Amino acid sequence: MKTSIATVSLSGTLTEKLAAIQAAGFDGIEIFEQDFIASDFSPAEVGRMVRDHGLEITLFQPFRDFEGLPEPHRSRAFARAARKFELMNQLGTDLVLFCSSLHPAAMGGIDRMADDFHALGDLAAQHGVRVGYEALCWGRYVNDHRDAWEVVRRADHPNIGLILDSFHTLGRKIDPDSIRSIPGDRIFFVQLADAPAIEMDLLYWSRHFRNMPGEGDLDVPGFMRAVLATGYDGWLSLEIFNDQFRSGLPRLVALDGHRSLIALQDRARRAEPALAVDLPAFPAPAPVERIEFIEFATSEAEAPDLTALLTATGFQPAGQHVSKPVTLWRQGGVNLLVNTDAAGFARTSFLAHGTTVSEIGLTVPDAQAAFQRATALLAQPHQQPVEGGELTIPAIRGVSGSVLRFLDGASDLGRIWDVDFRTIAGAPIGAGIIGIDHIAQTMPYDEMLSSSLFYTEIFAGTKSPMVDVIDPDGLVRSQAVQSGGLRVTLNGAEARRTLAGRFIEDSLGSSVQHIAFASADIFATAAALESRGFPVLRIGANYYDDLAARFGLDASLTERLKRANIMYDEDAGGQFFQLYSVPRKDGFFLEIVQRHGNYQGYGAPNAPFRIAAQKRTSRPAGMPSA
Repeated sequence: MKTSIATVSLSGTLTEKLAAIQAAGFDGIEIFEQDFIASDFSPAEVGRMVRDHGLEITLFQPFRDFEGLPEPHRSRAFARAARKFELMNQLGTDLVLFCSSLHPAAMGGIDRMADDFHALGDLAAQHGVRVGYEALCWGRYVNDHRDAWEVVRRADHPNIGLILDSFHTLGRKIDPDSIRSIPGDRIFFVQLADAPAIEMDLLYWSRHFRNMPGEGDLDVPGFMRAVLATGYDGWLSLEIFNDQFRSGLPRLVALDGHRSLIALQDRARRAEPALAVDLPAFPAPAPVERIEFIEFATSEAEAPDLTALLTATGFQPAGQHVSKPVTLWRQGGVNLLVNTDAAGFARTSFLAHGTTVSEIGLTVPDAQAAFQRATALLAQPHQQPVEGGELTIPAIRGVSGSVLRFLDGASDLGRIWDVDFRTIAGAPIGAGIIGIDHIAQTMPYDEMLSSSLFYTEIFAGTKSPMVDVIDPDGLVRSQAVQSGGLRVTLNGAEARRTLAGRFIEDSLGSSVQHIAFASADIFATAAALESRGFPVLRIGANYYDDLAARFGLDASLTERLKRANIMYDEDAGGQFFQLYSVPRKDGFFLEIVQRHGNYQGYGAPNAPFRIAAQKRTSRPAGMPSA
């Protein structure tokens, strides 16, 4: 199916929106009337601009308050419609959206409205255009697609059809399977949008909180399957009203939109294989088995500070790359790479962000399949020359321009440490770290949904509800994504003075702000780290006094936690222990955690107190970093 997006979904001028929509790979656009009126271009010029970008105008919208009106309102509505049809002829589009009426003078009655639309169909036919009728979920008389379909059915005119919008159906909690009985050739257009599950006024919810399919909580896949079951083979379009998107980067929003439509169709065909989906075959999503490595890009001058932190955390050199200045640091099941290459992607990352996490290696069931799925979902492939005999590892550009590499145990890609590295002998010492619990990525808030969609559609994964983290200087939104052995917390900064906001500013948009390592005995690890000079974050006594009262902890346990600066949380599933490092001057820090039982969270209740402690160690807000 061809894909489209409404111009109202993006920020910028009409020309900026067209460039972003073209670059994202869409086939067409819906022209929102306000975008057209706000431009200085004539209808014919807009039509030429759209076609020059290789796009079609799929829909002109919206036309409001048409049906069920008494005179003289009815005649005025028909006169308005005639003018819009003439405008459409100049634009070069043949379909317009009429949404269900909110007019205070409108009268109910399916037959009355059907008669109006039959007459409108005759007028539309004279201009060579078609009219799609959409039920607004807050419409005065028609707020259900089943009623809108009955109006269209009784109108019985070839130029009058139905427009379906997933938000208007799912926002009212209407069973999407009711769509399956509608003939596919009477559906003229399909608009798609998701939204978070929020109980609020439908109009306000729609105008401010829509997002891309897969980014919210609505059953958009069920809606998509019902539409496909009718035999519909027309346009799939995005109509997204979202405050963050309308202030975000248009190219990023457009790319996410196109990715979401591909992923939505893929979900539909996998859930219901009998459905006809016009989409090339590509592999199904699979869970990540584990994080195989994390690579830091740095320089020879800055590497000693980084390696001193790794040494204090119990890591030691275990290998050297056969052709590049890349050292493998290892402890337990954790592999960290320190890359001081003066050329290539690592150098580019360092010059852009300073010392930063530039690559993450993921072991998956099938590396080539993961790569094929990612690129089918519009991820950008990443290539870098390798020396003879070294592995060519499939890779894509990830969040904030970092790189994700795919490895597997079924091919030579599982032998990366034997093929690409020479072993450095030495008896392991360590501090009790056994693995990577999670990675925390920080970004501007308006990029959070993009990152969430990236992970949950490329890999088989789930996302947790979004939570608010209170920083003394503002709000940070946090959401966790998990796919098998990969856990990522996405942290969106809304204020530049927050710890997250300052990290974005200081690192010029780097994404990984901290790495959380797993320990099997956090008290033993804390003791080992103390002996190695680990820069532990000091937590105030008030926190532990409150902790004891809140959870009724044994006094001896509370004292052990306090002495070691370990934070604590629990839920119905189990217990969680956290120990932090003091942040580096760029805001990057380390965390060590231990999970007991089936605790699934990330210690969110502790975040305000941890952030306050970290800020006490940082330079004052407004003071330059150097």
